[in-house]
Amino acid sequence: MNLNLYGLGPEGDEDWLIVDMGVTFGDDSTPGIDIILPDPEFIEQRRDRLAGIVLTHGHEDHLGAVPYLWSRLKCPVYATPFTAELLRRKLEQDAPGDDVELIEVSLSGKFEVGPFRLELITLTHSMPEPNAVVLRTPLGNVLHTGDWKFDPDPVIGPTADEAALKAIGDEGVLAAIGDSTNVFVEGSSKSEAALLDSLTEVISECRGAVAVTGFASNVARLQTIFQAAAANGRAISLVGRSLWRINAAARATGYLADLPPFLEAEDAVDIPKDQVLYVCTGSQGEPRAALSRIASGNHRHVELGEGDAVIFSSRIIPGNELAIGRLQNQLVRKGVRVITEMDHFVHVSGHPAREELVRMYQHLRPQIAIPVHGEQRHLIHHAELARACQVPEAVLVENGSVVRLAPGNAAIIDEAPVGRLILDGARILPMDSDVIRDRFRVMYNGDVALTLVIDEEGELVAEPQLTTHGLLDEDEVEYASAEVIADVREAVADLDDRDAIDDRVVHETARLAIRRYFRSTHGKRPVITVHVVRV
Repeated sequence: MNLNLYGLGPEGDEDWLIVDMGVTFGDDSTPGIDIILPDPEFIEQRRDRLAGIVLTHGHEDHLGAVPYLWSRLKCPVYATPFTAELLRRKLEQDAPGDDVELIEVSLSGKFEVGPFRLELITLTHSMPEPNAVVLRTPLGNVLHTGDWKFDPDPVIGPTADEAALKAIGDEGVLAAIGDSTNVFVEGSSKSEAALLDSLTEVISECRGAVAVTGFASNVARLQTIFQAAAANGRAISLVGRSLWRINAAARATGYLADLPPFLEAEDAVDIPKDQVLYVCTGSQGEPRAALSRIASGNHRHVELGEGDAVIFSSRIIPGNELAIGRLQNQLVRKGVRVITEMDHFVHVSGHPAREELVRMYQHLRPQIAIPVHGEQRHLIHHAELARACQVPEAVLVENGSVVRLAPGNAAIIDEAPVGRLILDGARILPMDSDVIRDRFRVMYNGDVALTLVIDEEGELVAEPQLTTHGLLDEDEVEYASAEVIADVREAVADLDDRDAIDDRVVHETARLAIRRYFRSTHGKRPVITVHVVRV
């Protein structure tokens, strides 16, 4: 997830600009959590000096947090038409009451946001309208690349505006803040158009139903898949809400205009299997996505089995390996043939490989390079590449790094508070909140609830009631419960008269007795709730 801040002015009295505000998604390490947000505390405390939010493109990790966090910031949002249309639809769904000032900016547009003079430079990526953002300041020009590549034939939209990149390089670039995702990949990323022949051939070898899964936002891939399906005489059906949302936004802004409407899943039910191709959400093993429901046999309209094929036209995002592996194993058990980029040429990346990074530095010739978008090993390798491209300074940053670009040499001068928030139903909570900590404790250690009914002198007047979850097998419930209750009885009975009439002491005595039991017998530290009822 991305949230970048640029400050302009004397230290402590800066005007601020946000570039991108995205989400990331839960994985096996965050069960029960679907959406994770950046904590905007630093800029929220300075929102009276926040001029606006500029979005480089429409991927979730760049705009997905706007519906959830905008009410804390309440500033104008700037985006090109396709990105703006995507955001409108998200706001209608996730923040219907927010009156967001959304300002459309034309491709290659020049505009001002507070004291910032901005220019968008069109690039290519795995979705329409990706932009680099140029920030012109009295102390120099800063270029923020966003996500990009140099694709000579992107299928959807124009090629990258390398003339504009060269022009800003000739004007002078103080700093380039750039994508590091594919810094280990030699050569150049392949073109989106190069996929058509390969996908057409792979689909031609399939005899049953075919499903293709990829990133829903890749509008060019939708067009490529349509052409490959049509070449094989197959109708195409979209399966998954996010695909339909992207399709609607694309058509509303002039993309996919030459394609006929796609079929709903229920409209494809009666088409022979060898004449249909499904495009499904869920390439990363997301449990609620269409492909996961199909694999588990829980989709209402789509069923795959022996003789069918699923093409994963996507890469594995680090951290999703287990989820994708489980999904693919489910499909294979059903007799489905699984085809990935390890088997055939079925995917191209939207990020720059090393030759493209070198070309970008040749265009820009910046004084400073700040690698972003990657793990630490990516950033280090990117910094080394930038120095090899004769960039005088390269700064390695981590989340929260406050970097002075000018005046003087570039340097990390402070650390801003950063953190993660989670969307928990209708609430936004800190990742380290008591609610989440208790939930994780319950998940890994179970929970125990005990009710004690005692009289005014502290004597038990009814049999204690014990309930556990996630701790005891059915065959041990009876004897283990009896042992716990016996330990609690003994501990409470040992209290002196003064403590026996103090509810807090009784509560803590019972809690400690339960904790000792489960730690010694099960090696667990469950969440314990004790109710003391005095009659």
